[in-house]
Amino acid sequence: MEKNCLLVEEHPLEPFLPSNATLLMLGSFPPQKKRWNMDFFYPNRQNDMWRIFGIVFFQNKNYFLKETPPTMSFDKNKIIDFLSQKGIALYDTATVVRRLQDNASDKFLEIVQPTDIEYLMKQLPFCRAIATTGQKATDILCAQMQTKQLTVGGKIECIHGNRSFFLYRMPSSSRAYPLKIEKKAAIYQSMFHELELV
Repeated sequence: MEKNCLLVEEHPLEPFLPSNATLLMLGSFPPQKKRWNMDFFYPNRQNDMWRIFGIVFFQNKNYFLKETPPTMSFDKNKIIDFLSQKGIALYDTATVVRRLQDNASDKFLEIVQPTDIEYLMKQLPFCRAIATTGQKATDILCAQMQTKQLTVGGKIECIHGNRSFFLYRMPSSSRAYPLKIEKKAAIYQSMFHELELV
């Protein structure tokens, strides 16, 4: 199929921006809706983000799962309540994309319009850290902030405009990323600990 014939997709979700947020977590772009398990971020049940959160904060990887026969699904309200209480904001680094293949892989995601990160930060006056959750998100953020690339688990201090904050590079929560969930959770826990969220 010709690239020009591929449909563009606009981001299907509004940014989740609690007024008390001290951390903004940025992925790349949601998977296709046919892969969704709930109407919120990291909606694919095969993605381990909410299991990582469960391990870090509750020592239970299934904490944010609910039993809904015949399949298990994520508990959106429980997740939102938790994020609001902790002050963790969520969005993605792209607002318009083209999928070059029929899957959720960042490798085949063409960014048509990146997210205006500065605009998001203006809505988060208490935010003191941004974390990316994958390579594509990291590439886009580093380009916007005009900063060097980060290694997985790394952080740098960034001054942009009149604000100083930390940029963290977290491992992808996708199961395609070759790292055991326990090791991913340990890297996330280190960041959350530094930010006094856990």
